[in-house]
Amino acid sequence: MTRRHLLSLLAALGLAQRSTAAPEPKAAPAASNIEPLKLTDAQWKQRLTPAQYDVLRKEGTERAGTSPLNAEKRKGRYHCAGCDLPLFSSETKYESGTGWPSFYAPLAGAFEYERDFKLFLPRTEYHCVRCGGHHGHRFNDGPQPTGKRYCNNGVALKFVPEPQA
Repeated sequence: MTRRHLLSLLAALGLAQRSTAAPEPKAAPAASNIEPLKLTDAQWKQRLTPAQYDVLRKEGTERAGTSPLNAEKRKGRYHCAGCDLPLFSSETKYESGTGWPSFYAPLAGAFEYERDFKLFLPRTEYHCVRCGGHHGHRFNDGPQPTGKRYCNNGVALKFVPEPQA
């Protein structure tokens, strides 16, 4: 196991951080033109696959290494599988070695943040600003320029390739 993998594992468990950060705001400033999407539980179950529903609506986690998006290398954008809001550019995707699609920066105003103590140690969880869907956790062990790692469940994303010229 390399030092980077060990640090990633420890950071995922909340036992190590590269830098200390100020507490996260409850919500990122959202673009004023993003209309919230509110559906009933039955509507979400109809709209999503069981795996998407588990992650996006019940804050589940897909098994590491199972997402086809781990190998996605084309240029494009990653959208929320729940509401189609663009969340990440392919330019910020990188191989973190964690088994989940990872990014070092989201698109502006895409997420709301909150502290998560589900593993008894604080983590920063992020949710789609439009539909409230759970996507993953943000850690302080990513590459520059941000030093952040957005560890995203692939099932919560939809890849939209850049049109060919």
